Amino acid sequence: MNLFAPNPPEDSNSPGARPLADRMRPRTLDEFVGQEHLVGPGKPLRVQIERDDPTSMIFWGPPGTGKTTLAKIIARITKADFIEFSAVLAGIKEIKQVMSDADRARQYGTRTIVFVDEIHRFNKAQQDAFLPHVEKGSIRLIGATTENPSFEINSALLSRCRVYVLKPLTEDEIVTLLRRALKDNDRGLGHMHIEADEDALRKIASYSNGDARSAYNVLEVAASLAQQSNMTTLSDEIIREALQKRVLLYDKAGEEHYNIISALHKSVRNSDPDAALYWLARMLEAGEDPLYIARRVVRMAVEDIGLAEPNALGLCMAARDAVDFIGMPEGNLALAQAVVYLSIAPKSNALYTAYSAVLQDVERTAAESVPLHLRNAPTSLMKGLGYGKDYQYAHDTEAKVADMQCLPDSLRDRVYYRPTNEGVEKRIRERLEEIKKLKRPASTPPANPAAKSALKSEEKPHKKRI
Repeated sequence: MNLFAPNPPEDSNSPGARPLADRMRPRTLDEFVGQEHLVGPGKPLRVQIERDDPTSMIFWGPPGTGKTTLAKIIARITKADFIEFSAVLAGIKEIKQVMSDADRARQYGTRTIVFVDEIHRFNKAQQDAFLPHVEKGSIRLIGATTENPSFEINSALLSRCRVYVLKPLTEDEIVTLLRRALKDNDRGLGHMHIEADEDALRKIASYSNGDARSAYNVLEVAASLAQQSNMTTLSDEIIREALQKRVLLYDKAGEEHYNIISALHKSVRNSDPDAALYWLARMLEAGEDPLYIARRVVRMAVEDIGLAEPNALGLCMAARDAVDFIGMPEGNLALAQAVVYLSIAPKSNALYTAYSAVLQDVERTAAESVPLHLRNAPTSLMKGLGYGKDYQYAHDTEAKVADMQCLPDSLRDRVYYRPTNEGVEKRIRERLEEIKKLKRPASTPPANPAAKSALKSEEKPHKKRI
C-alpha cells in the first residue's frame, strides 16, 4: 500500500466512492464552518493562511472539528504539494523518503506541506526526523492531534510550530453542515430528495458531541434507511436506528480521561452532588474501569473530607468492594452513593496539608535520631546508654497526657495538623485545645501502679520490642 498516493480527485462524489463526510469537506475558508476564534475575519489562523505564512503548525482538538480540512485548504491556497499520511501507519523509513522528496522539490521551487494525522503517535526518534527539514524550510509541517501537545510532542519540534486549539462544533454549526449536505446535489445527498425538520437535525447534532464527521455518518445512514423504506422524510424512528448509541467523547488513555476525573474530583470538593453524578456517569458510560474510579473516590475521601467525616473512607471502601463483588452495571449505584455522600459531607483538607508539611520537613531537615526517652530499652546495655530515660508513661498521669517532647529538637513545638471547624474536626479541634492545657510536668505519682509494673515487664530483655 502506498501511503503517499495522491488524494482522490475532487469529482469522485458518487455515494459509493467516498463517505459523505469526505465529499462535503469544505474547499475554502468561506465554506468552512466553526472555529471562528481561529478563522474568522482578522483572526490569527486566517491571517496566517491569507499571508501564506510558511510557519509549521499543530492543530489540537477533538475528532471531527476540521483539522484535516484546514490543512487541505492551506495546501490549496498556497498551491503546494500536499502529502498526507497517518502516524499510525508510517514509520521512520517513510518519513525519510518524504523528506528526501521534499528536498528535491524545493530545488525546483515547489513547496511541500506534510500533513501528519495523529502526530502524537510518533515516537521521539520519528518526531526528531522532521526537525532539520522544518528548520531549513524544506517542508511545512502540519500536525493534527487529539492529545495535549505539551505532553505528546517533543519540545524541540513544538517550539518550531504554532499551536492552534480547535473547539468542538456547536449544535447550530453542525445543523448548518447537515442542512447543507441534504441540499447539495453534487457532493451531498440532494439527489436523494430527503427532507428533515429542525428537530431531527438537532437530534443528530446533539448526539454527535461536536464531531461533524460523526454527524455526517449518522445523516448518511439515516438517509439510506429512509430511501430503503421509500420515505422522503427522516422520522424519529429512522434517526434512532441510525444513531444506535450516543458517541461519547472519551479516551481512557488520553487527556479527556484526566479532564473528566478532574471535573468529578473538583465537583465533589465543591459540594456539588449533581455535577459529580454527571461526570461519574460520563466516565462509566464511556467504558472507564470502575475500579479506577473507585480508587480515585477513596482518594477524595482522605484528601478532601478527612476527619471532618471519618465514616467517608469506610463508605468509599465499601463501594469499592461492592463494585468488585457485584460487578457492573449494578456497581454503578455503589459508586454513585459514594460520590453523593462525599459531595454533601463536611470538607477538610487538614490531614492533606499536614502530611504535605511533614514531607517538606522530612526532605529539608536532617534525619535526626529518635530522642533517647522515646526509645525502648530491652537490654541492660541500652539502658546504660540512656535509652528510655525520663520517659513519661501517659497512663500514669491523671489526665492521661504527659508533658513530654516527642519531636526531634530541631522541630520542637512544630504544629502540622490544624483541624477545621467542619464536622467531626470541630470536636477534634476542641480536644486538641484541651490537650494543650493538660500538658504539664509529670510531677504526680503514678495513677495506676499496676500499669507501671506492666510496662516494666514488657521491657525485659527476653522480648525485643520494635
